[in-house]
Amino acid sequence: MGQVLWRLLISRMLVLSLFVDIPLSLAVESDEEVAAEWKLWKKANGVDYDEESDDIKRKSIWEKNKNLIEDNNRKYYRGKSAFAMAMNKYGDLTRLEYKQLLGASVNLNVHKVEKTANAETLRYNAQNLGYTSVDYRMMGYVTEVKDQGYCGSCWAFSSTGAIEGQMFKKTGQLVSLSEQNLLDCTWTYGSYGCNGGWMSSAFDYVINNGLQASETYPYTSVDTQPCFYDSNKVVARISEYKYIPYGNEQALADALATVGPIAIAVDSDHTSFMFYSSGIYDEPMCNPNNLSHAMLLVGYGSEGGIDYWIIKNSWGTSWGEGGYMRMIRNGSNTCGIASYALYPIA
Repeated sequence: MGQVLWRLLISRMLVLSLFVDIPLSLAVESDEEVAAEWKLWKKANGVDYDEESDDIKRKSIWEKNKNLIEDNNRKYYRGKSAFAMAMNKYGDLTRLEYKQLLGASVNLNVHKVEKTANAETLRYNAQNLGYTSVDYRMMGYVTEVKDQGYCGSCWAFSSTGAIEGQMFKKTGQLVSLSEQNLLDCTWTYGSYGCNGGWMSSAFDYVINNGLQASETYPYTSVDTQPCFYDSNKVVARISEYKYIPYGNEQALADALATVGPIAIAVDSDHTSFMFYSSGIYDEPMCNPNNLSHAMLLVGYGSEGGIDYWIIKNSWGTSWGEGGYMRMIRNGSNTCGIASYALYPIA
């Protein structure tokens, strides 16, 4: 009799453990629970709507996004997705509004032959180092995760991040550089403020003018103010920049290992990207020629036999893995990570 009771107890414990392993967010929720969660989301993100009709409309968008997140996470917990998603501050945005937020304006025809790095030279230099993994966050090259706000200025953050790394490499000092300096002062170089821009345009501006620090030219997330550039306050200069050969992930890895953080652009026009939370991102619908968002490549590594890139975003620390993404590195130019990649030279 004692053995029977013991087996029943063990069986019950196993059943309970199965339920414990299921995240609460994936359980079926009542309308009241969803409404309460909506209120908590608004409070946490400082969101309020003047009209009840607006609240109803935004709640509907938020619920659709919530369902997409939960659908992915069911696959994730069953081992059918390599990454998890989570609700964040973009939860009430439509797909179109999200696209307007991105801000990369990438023309794949801007590559100039004389500005393209030699893949063979990069390979030779990298082989001499013999790195199996790189993480510039651990080496002092990378500033804190920043937040571009609701301004499509990702191109400016990608640019400053790459220059910050090169200035650290040259001087041993890590200084946060001014995105607002680029936002306000690069219009004549072909950028469009909060409506997008090119990292090459930003680099062209810095070659001619230098760049101020965030401390002397703080970020405002708007592009309606004049250029307040002061040449006496310049703390960073570059002499030129180089493109990675189009689509060449090996050259990208070699440049990263030997040069430092790289400015990149990727196809981020996916809900999976918008709400990425953790894991190794692998979106099958990514288009290597549909580049919509600029980021900073800061490393690469592997986990469980899967190689990945480490990418710094500019959406604050609440997005992704503390503001970072790990993206699959498989030589297939996933999401166009090697389609438009370039680095400055201090």
